[in-house]
Amino acid sequence: MNHGAGGELMQEFLSQHVISHLRGSHSEVPLEALDDSAVVDGIVFTTDGHTVKPLIFPGGDIGSLSVAGTVNDISVMGGEPIALSCAIIIEEGLDIETVDHVMASLAATSRACGVPVVTGDTKVMESGSIDKMVVVTSGIGRRSPHLDANLERARRSREVKSEWLTDDNVADGDVIIVSGRMGDHGVALLSFREGYGFETELESDIAPLNRMIASALEVGGIVTIKDPTRGGLANCLNEWSSKSGVGIELEAQSIPVSDTVNNACELLGIDPLSIGNEGKAVIACVPEAAEDVLAALKRHPEGANAAIIGHATKKYDRVVIRTEMGGRRVLEPPVGDPVPRIC
Repeated sequence: MNHGAGGELMQEFLSQHVISHLRGSHSEVPLEALDDSAVVDGIVFTTDGHTVKPLIFPGGDIGSLSVAGTVNDISVMGGEPIALSCAIIIEEGLDIETVDHVMASLAATSRACGVPVVTGDTKVMESGSIDKMVVVTSGIGRRSPHLDANLERARRSREVKSEWLTDDNVADGDVIIVSGRMGDHGVALLSFREGYGFETELESDIAPLNRMIASALEVGGIVTIKDPTRGGLANCLNEWSSKSGVGIELEAQSIPVSDTVNNACELLGIDPLSIGNEGKAVIACVPEAAEDVLAALKRHPEGANAAIIGHATKKYDRVVIRTEMGGRRVLEPPVGDPVPRIC
């Protein structure tokens, strides 16, 4: 299970047993970059398989999740999502009411973010072959009309490596911003699945972020964005640090985490910064743009709790958190996912 959980074991598995067989593309953002999307001839392209358990949970379901996840993967690359495909694989015997619920939710989320489903596929497998339903969505997008001006503002401060918002664009001094509270999705789903009771106070954060991200790019100065899904904020920032060759220092008291998530994580012995999110973005921007980007995020409901949480620094070669007591600890990338089957 850990080989599909988004942490270090998954990175090793992909490198040794998947990417090693598929190298060689000449796309602008190739497969081996392991960014959230590829870019081929100026087209942003991504695909996602969703195996969430249960299919329906507080704040969402596998349908809304599949649309939001794919739309967000295109948006964080600096793309403007324009169309989705959807393949559904259904276990024989699944009640039709569940299918209708999921498809209605998928359609409503697609309409709400303005990205239509234009093609797809359906398969049914024998009872016991899969766990109820798997949804696979792919998406395409064009270059955001705001991306060039956004990068131009960043280049007034320093050199930017890529023409897209890739993981290796972070540099010394860049400001790190999150668009909202960490851990809501994973804890809400885990609590509902296992019956811990926290779901009475907490719902998943599932949301398409394309419009919020477009507003932030219009302000300009952003060098990279990522949605902290599997492995959460810890995995996201460690990928940036590793690929960019720069350390990141965070302020613990600045990272937004709800009391409910904190209490649940203390009870369960897990780190809220390693838990997946499905409606949040992590942004790195040049210092001069930080307050403008933060204000742009806060103009959207999805960014109401946005906060500046730290900065990139040459002082370290890893991700470090300054604790509320003034000490420092290393934020390690998760080996696996403490909450499996959440996306």
